[in-house]
Amino acid sequence: MLSKNTVKFIKSLQQKKFRKQENSFFVEGAKNVTELLRSEYEITHLLFTKSFEQENISLIKRCGAEKFEVTPKVLESAGSFQSNDAALAVAKIKENRPLKLESSELILALDDVRDPGNLGTIIRIADWYGLKKIICSPQCADIYNPKVLNSSMGSFTRMDYYYTDLELFLQDCGKPIFGTFLGGDNIYDSDLPADGVIVMGNESKGISPEVEKLVTHKLTIPQFGQAESLNVAIATAVICDNFRRAQWK
Repeated sequence: MLSKNTVKFIKSLQQKKFRKQENSFFVEGAKNVTELLRSEYEITHLLFTKSFEQENISLIKRCGAEKFEVTPKVLESAGSFQSNDAALAVAKIKENRPLKLESSELILALDDVRDPGNLGTIIRIADWYGLKKIICSPQCADIYNPKVLNSSMGSFTRMDYYYTDLELFLQDCGKPIFGTFLGGDNIYDSDLPADGVIVMGNESKGISPEVEKLVTHKLTIPQFGQAESLNVAIATAVICDNFRRAQWK
């Protein structure tokens, strides 16, 4: 039987300090939970409704977590969704460790991207375009923030992350470094390789001066209308699309 202390524990994971303290996070909803069940994450608690169990019986059987059949009302009280008639799962946070960079590999580097919704959408975009690694500056939103995970629609399970000093990482990465600037080269006319680091900057300030000096190729997305700027997630999609389009030719 699900105890009040377990519900309290799950609710505490909405806050970063408790996620760090418990080395745990939670996801909710059918999509994120099923993606988590298929992943390599260590799941410790699985809460599910009868209908979710009937649709995902084999995944649930393979899961070694503590399992609880509950009502939608219990799911809603434990998580952050106003409505959840499927499932909720708690898993262990992966160790933050350096990532091995392969040759002919595009990766993302995020310089102070603070909005959880933007970060989650960027993860989903990276997954769509086949990017597997994201390097984050320490000021970026927490990957395991519920809003990030919900926005990623399960794509977070297929990405590797590393929070580190972005300047030091870029100095030693050994790859061409691309960033977007108003005065950069038109991305439509640029030769875009299959190997490199794409740097995306803060929502309001863009790429920081410290990181800018390490960018080897400055690009711009041509403007046709009057909007002042593009949302960072939308800009990420445009840039990734152009890099993949160049390889398609």
